[in-house]
Amino acid sequence: MSISRSTWIFLAVGLLLQVLTFSLMPATPLSLLSGMLGVCSVVLGAQGNILTFLFGFAQVATYTYLCCVERFYAEIAMNIYYFVTMIYGVYCWHNRLSDNTLQVRTRRLSKRFLLLLCVVLIAVSIFTGWLLSRYTDDPQPYMDAFTTVPAIAAQLLMVLAYREQWYLWLLVDVLAVVMWLRAENYCMA
Repeated sequence: MSISRSTWIFLAVGLLLQVLTFSLMPATPLSLLSGMLGVCSVVLGAQGNILTFLFGFAQVATYTYLCCVERFYAEIAMNIYYFVTMIYGVYCWHNRLSDNTLQVRTRRLSKRFLLLLCVVLIAVSIFTGWLLSRYTDDPQPYMDAFTTVPAIAAQLLMVLAYREQWYLWLLVDVLAVVMWLRAENYCMA
Protein backbone atom coordinates (compact mmCIF):
# COMPACT_ATOMS: atom_id res chain seq x y z
CA MET A 1 0.00 0.00 0.00
CA SER A 2 1.35 3.40 -0.90
CA ILE A 3 0.80 6.38 1.33
CA SER A 4 -0.56 9.48 -0.41
CA ARG A 5 1.29 12.77 -0.60
CA SER A 6 -1.32 14.46 1.62
CA THR A 7 -0.82 11.77 4.26
CA TRP A 8 2.95 12.34 4.21
CA ILE A 9 2.33 16.09 4.56
CA PHE A 10 -0.06 15.55 7.48
CA LEU A 11 2.49 13.26 9.16
CA ALA A 12 5.33 15.73 8.63
CA VAL A 13 3.28 18.66 9.96
CA GLY A 14 2.19 16.65 13.02
CA LEU A 15 5.75 15.61 13.82
CA LEU A 16 7.05 19.12 13.22
CA LEU A 17 4.43 20.55 15.58
CA GLN A 18 5.55 18.09 18.24
CA VAL A 19 9.19 19.13 17.87
CA LEU A 20 8.35 22.86 17.81
CA THR A 21 6.17 22.56 20.89
CA PHE A 22 8.87 20.62 22.69
CA SER A 23 11.50 23.23 21.83
CA LEU A 24 9.31 26.18 22.91
CA MET A 25 7.58 24.80 25.99
CA PRO A 26 8.89 22.94 29.02
CA ALA A 27 8.30 19.19 28.73
CA THR A 28 10.10 15.93 29.15
CA PRO A 29 11.69 14.14 26.19
CA LEU A 30 9.27 11.30 26.91
CA SER A 31 6.37 13.68 26.24
CA LEU A 32 7.88 14.47 22.85
CA LEU A 33 8.39 10.80 22.03
CA SER A 34 4.87 9.89 23.15
CA GLY A 35 3.37 12.69 21.08
CA MET A 36 5.35 11.68 17.99
CA LEU A 37 4.36 8.03 18.37
CA GLY A 38 0.73 9.12 18.70
CA VAL A 39 0.91 11.20 15.52
CA CYS A 40 2.31 8.22 13.59
CA SER A 41 -0.32 5.88 15.00
CA VAL A 42 -3.21 8.23 14.17
CA VAL A 43 -2.01 8.85 10.62
CA LEU A 44 -1.64 5.14 9.95
CA GLY A 45 -4.98 4.41 11.62
CA ALA A 46 -6.71 7.02 9.45
CA GLN A 47 -5.30 5.20 6.43
CA GLY A 48 -6.66 1.89 7.76
CA ASN A 49 -3.07 0.63 7.93
CA ILE A 50 -2.51 -2.23 10.36
CA LEU A 51 0.92 -0.81 11.25
CA THR A 52 -1.00 1.72 13.38
CA PHE A 53 -0.77 -0.86 16.17
CA LEU A 54 3.04 -0.94 16.13
CA PHE A 55 3.20 2.77 16.95
CA GLY A 56 0.12 2.48 19.15
CA PHE A 57 1.73 -0.02 21.53
CA ALA A 58 4.77 2.23 22.01
CA GLN A 59 2.58 5.32 22.46
CA VAL A 60 0.43 3.58 25.07
CA ALA A 61 3.49 2.65 27.12
CA THR A 62 4.93 6.17 27.14
CA TYR A 63 1.57 7.89 27.64
CA THR A 64 0.66 5.62 30.55
CA TYR A 65 3.85 6.57 32.34
CA LEU A 66 3.13 10.28 31.80
CA CYS A 67 -0.41 9.80 33.16
CA CYS A 68 1.03 8.09 36.26
CA VAL A 69 3.22 11.14 36.87
CA GLU A 70 0.18 13.48 36.58
CA ARG A 71 -2.14 11.15 38.60
CA PHE A 72 -4.71 10.94 35.78
CA TYR A 73 -6.15 7.66 37.03
CA ALA A 74 -8.89 7.20 34.45
CA GLU A 75 -6.34 7.82 31.69
CA ILE A 76 -4.10 5.13 33.20
CA ALA A 77 -6.98 2.65 33.25
CA MET A 78 -7.90 3.61 29.71
CA ASN A 79 -4.39 2.92 28.48
CA ILE A 80 -4.41 -0.54 30.04
CA TYR A 81 -7.65 -1.07 28.12
CA TYR A 82 -5.97 0.28 24.95
CA PHE A 83 -3.15 -2.20 25.30
CA VAL A 84 -5.52 -5.16 25.65
CA THR A 85 -7.82 -4.03 22.84
CA MET A 86 -4.90 -3.35 20.52
CA ILE A 87 -3.87 -6.98 20.86
CA TYR A 88 -7.41 -7.92 19.82
CA GLY A 89 -7.33 -5.18 17.17
CA VAL A 90 -4.34 -6.72 15.43
CA TYR A 91 -6.33 -9.95 15.17
CA CYS A 92 -9.51 -8.20 13.94
CA TRP A 93 -7.72 -6.00 11.43
CA HIS A 94 -5.66 -8.90 10.15
CA ASN A 95 -8.91 -10.71 9.35
CA ARG A 96 -10.32 -7.63 7.54
CA LEU A 97 -7.27 -6.86 5.39
CA SER A 98 -8.04 -6.09 1.76
CA ASP A 99 -6.31 -8.13 -0.94
CA ASN A 100 -3.13 -8.92 1.01
CA THR A 101 -2.42 -5.23 1.66
CA LEU A 102 -1.92 -3.51 4.98
CA GLN A 103 -5.26 -1.69 4.60
CA VAL A 104 -8.45 -2.79 6.40
CA ARG A 105 -12.05 -2.72 5.12
CA THR A 106 -14.25 -0.48 7.31
CA ARG A 107 -17.96 -0.53 8.15
CA ARG A 108 -20.63 1.93 9.42
CA LEU A 109 -22.88 2.25 12.48
CA SER A 110 -26.52 3.29 12.20
CA LYS A 111 -27.34 6.89 13.21
CA ARG A 112 -29.76 5.62 15.82
CA PHE A 113 -27.13 3.46 17.49
CA LEU A 114 -24.60 6.31 17.38
CA LEU A 115 -27.08 8.66 19.11
CA LEU A 116 -27.85 6.08 21.81
CA LEU A 117 -24.12 5.53 22.29
CA CYS A 118 -23.56 9.28 22.81
CA VAL A 119 -26.29 9.52 25.46
CA VAL A 120 -24.85 6.54 27.35
CA LEU A 121 -21.32 7.94 27.12
CA ILE A 122 -22.38 11.30 28.58
CA ALA A 123 -24.12 9.62 31.53
CA VAL A 124 -21.23 7.26 32.24
CA SER A 125 -18.71 10.12 31.94
CA ILE A 126 -20.59 12.22 34.50
CA PHE A 127 -20.79 9.27 36.90
CA THR A 128 -17.09 8.46 36.39
CA GLY A 129 -16.14 12.11 37.02
CA TRP A 130 -18.13 12.05 40.25
CA LEU A 131 -16.37 8.84 41.36
CA LEU A 132 -12.96 10.30 40.56
CA SER A 133 -13.75 13.54 42.42
CA ARG A 134 -15.01 11.69 45.45
CA TYR A 135 -12.51 8.82 45.78
CA THR A 136 -9.20 9.99 44.25
CA ASP A 137 -6.88 12.98 44.28
CA ASP A 138 -7.28 13.40 40.50
CA PRO A 139 -6.73 17.13 39.85
CA GLN A 140 -9.18 17.17 36.90
CA PRO A 141 -11.71 14.41 37.61
CA TYR A 142 -14.45 15.40 35.16
CA MET A 143 -12.05 16.25 32.36
CA ASP A 144 -10.29 12.94 33.00
CA ALA A 145 -13.64 11.13 32.82
CA PHE A 146 -14.80 12.90 29.65
CA THR A 147 -11.53 12.05 27.90
CA THR A 148 -11.61 8.46 29.10
CA VAL A 149 -15.13 7.12 28.74
CA PRO A 150 -15.68 8.19 25.08
CA ALA A 151 -12.14 7.01 24.27
CA ILE A 152 -13.02 3.53 25.51
CA ALA A 153 -15.93 3.40 23.06
CA ALA A 154 -13.85 4.96 20.27
CA GLN A 155 -11.12 2.36 20.76
CA LEU A 156 -13.64 -0.47 20.53
CA LEU A 157 -15.12 1.05 17.36
CA MET A 158 -11.60 1.39 15.92
CA VAL A 159 -10.72 -2.21 16.72
CA LEU A 160 -13.95 -3.35 15.05
CA ALA A 161 -13.20 -1.08 12.03
CA TYR A 162 -16.20 1.27 12.32
CA ARG A 163 -15.76 4.67 10.65
CA GLU A 164 -17.76 6.54 13.29
CA GLN A 165 -14.88 6.11 15.74
CA TRP A 166 -13.53 9.42 14.40
CA TYR A 167 -16.41 11.47 15.86
CA LEU A 168 -15.54 10.21 19.31
CA TRP A 169 -11.79 10.59 18.81
CA LEU A 170 -12.29 14.20 17.77
CA LEU A 171 -14.21 14.93 20.98
CA VAL A 172 -11.65 13.10 23.11
CA ASP A 173 -8.74 14.89 21.45
CA VAL A 174 -10.23 18.36 21.94
CA LEU A 175 -10.89 17.65 25.62
CA ALA A 176 -7.48 16.02 26.08
CA VAL A 177 -5.78 19.14 24.71
CA VAL A 178 -7.56 21.21 27.35
CA MET A 179 -6.69 18.71 30.09
CA TRP A 180 -2.99 18.61 29.21
CA LEU A 181 -2.81 22.42 28.79
CA ARG A 182 -4.25 22.76 32.29
CA ALA A 183 -1.56 20.30 33.48
CA GLU A 184 1.04 22.50 31.69
CA ASN A 185 2.33 19.60 29.57
CA TYR A 186 2.34 21.26 26.17
CA CYS A 187 3.80 18.38 24.15
CA MET A 188 0.97 16.11 25.23
CA ALA A 189 -1.51 18.88 24.42
